[in-house]
Amino acid sequence: METPLRKIIHVDMDAFYASVEQRDNPALRGKPVVVGGDHERGVIAAASYEARRYGIHSAMASVVAKRKCPDLIFVRSNFDKYKKVSQQIREIFFEYTDLVEPLSLDEAFLDVTFARKGKPSATLIARELKRRIKEETGLIASAGVSYCKFLAKVASDVDKPDGLFVITPDEAEAFLEKLEVRKFFGIGKVTAEKLNRQGIYFGADLKKLELQELIRQFGKSGAYYYQIVRGNDDRPVTPSRERKSLGAERTFDTDYFLLEDLQTKMQAIEDEVWQRLERAQKHGRTLTLKIKFADFEQITRSKTLLTLFRSKELLHTHATELLQHEAPFVKGVRLLGLTISNFEEPVKGPIQLTIDF
Repeated sequence: METPLRKIIHVDMDAFYASVEQRDNPALRGKPVVVGGDHERGVIAAASYEARRYGIHSAMASVVAKRKCPDLIFVRSNFDKYKKVSQQIREIFFEYTDLVEPLSLDEAFLDVTFARKGKPSATLIARELKRRIKEETGLIASAGVSYCKFLAKVASDVDKPDGLFVITPDEAEAFLEKLEVRKFFGIGKVTAEKLNRQGIYFGADLKKLELQELIRQFGKSGAYYYQIVRGNDDRPVTPSRERKSLGAERTFDTDYFLLEDLQTKMQAIEDEVWQRLERAQKHGRTLTLKIKFADFEQITRSKTLLTLFRSKELLHTHATELLQHEAPFVKGVRLLGLTISNFEEPVKGPIQLTIDF
């Protein structure tokens, strides 16, 4: 049997740190905002799209940025908050595939060749991911879709912000020949300038160089350039971290106030959490309930057992208890979520084997 063509998605959050701050502080929306640095010293960690219109970008000195935009607003970074939002987004990814490779807090590769949910189309899954990220976090993401990691990464940057760009196998060659070498993922600024000095500005120019010439000039990276300009990239999506939690959540079309309605809605969430735990063969001690209200205020309530959540009935009992403890609800509830964490540690050290005769 032939190996199926891979379906790779690269999701990149748009102006992530700055967007989180603008989401949480309405007074910052629509204004030039940078995260990190200060008025006189330091380096900017992230810039909103409003700030980018002035030519401001990450890694720029604060004093230079302030000169470009006198009305620039500086916000102190809060990486604990960004990590929590990143984990929330990653949990959405894990609902579709376990093959998630984070590159940073704000971007990741997903291999959805054999996705566990959604329609059998990487493009439709990418569109669904963007929609869910917007609904559940209030943030905007761009996505690139293709048959390999390199092209998916390049594609996600084509139509930012809020973009979705697809490069099919039939389109790859023509796309790469017209692409500026400075936009090739893996070719940095210095290398791009070196290529430009040789009259190499586009993929079509780069494609004319022989493999040995590229290796002579750039070492192992030269072999990489030779392959990617031809659309060849067989690197797998490699999960880099063991999952520390499993969960599911639902955003409702209608805000609910009554406990009875919310308990009914939560049953479907319990079912999905339990299915995911069984698939992953995980058992945890901590159950966390997340409630997001109509005004986007969010609270979490947790309970940790001495034993493990080894049955669906036990999960239901404690999830119901956590929800009941928050009733009655003065504000409408727009989202419920359940997460299991504090997983059982794998057995370490030598194991005594037995042989059945």
